[in-house]
Amino acid sequence: MARAGLSAERLVAAAAELADEVGYDNVTMSALARRFGVKDASLYSHIRNMQDLRIRLALFAGGEMIDHIAVAVAGRAGRDALTAFADAYRAYARRHPGRYAATQIRIDPSLVPGSPAMRRTAEITYGMLRAYGLDEPDLTDAVRLLRSTFHGFCMLEATGGFGAPRDVETSWAKAVDALHGALEHWPREKEQQDG
Repeated sequence: MARAGLSAERLVAAAAELADEVGYDNVTMSALARRFGVKDASLYSHIRNMQDLRIRLALFAGGEMIDHIAVAVAGRAGRDALTAFADAYRAYARRHPGRYAATQIRIDPSLVPGSPAMRRTAEITYGMLRAYGLDEPDLTDAVRLLRSTFHGFCMLEATGGFGAPRDVETSWAKAVDALHGALEHWPREKEQQDG
């Protein structure tokens, strides 16, 4: 395949496909170059290094994921929005395991100032949680609870970590219901300080 036509966007999209096929940790510049039939050096005029590729892949997958979530939560609030958000999150993690893994890396915000994907993720997530009447710093705490619950469940499910005979779908629905209850009865920081 000729070098002409290579671009950062094409390379990142191919890296996303590769991550789903072989696993996020197995995406390398060499594997990506082989996919295009070029030498590794040909990629470096489009992607600076492996860290640059990982950041671009994380932003690409994160943007894709939040777009799916945004469609699911549109026009919903409260429990319905939370359930739609959770289900879309889990569906993306199951359908795109390599891309999902890319979304879990920590990205220094100074490396990607004004990232549309990061901004949209915050807007959709915080918007959904504001329906529960949460403000900062409780919003940040609630986001951390949701992310750790969703991520933990998805990772355990992906690795076969749920060995009990209990139906996993039922456990997922109960977990989301429990999160809804926790959000409705959130111990607000202002109330704790006043009490």
